[in-house]
Amino acid sequence: MGKKSIKYLVYNYKTKYKEGFIQPEIDELLKNFPNIDMDKFNNALIGITCMSKDNQLIIYHCDIEKALYCGIEKRNLRSYEWD
Repeated sequence: MGKKSIKYLVYNYKTKYKEGFIQPEIDELLKNFPNIDMDKFNNALIGITCMSKDNQLIIYHCDIEKALYCGIEKRNLRSYEWD
């Protein structure tokens, strides 16, 4: 799956909150990537900015997109990818 396809998938994924993903949605999204490096994916989410609504932690779309790239490409987050 190319970068345009991943971006499209992430930003057009039906989420409960328009701001981003809750954990069950992330879990469901990850089923599309059975060979993803989960350590790289999770490491890319360390230190991100997120929000809480209705007692749910919400991860922004841009952070999920970057974490997917890291997990798929088996790499760490690059300095210019930090927001």
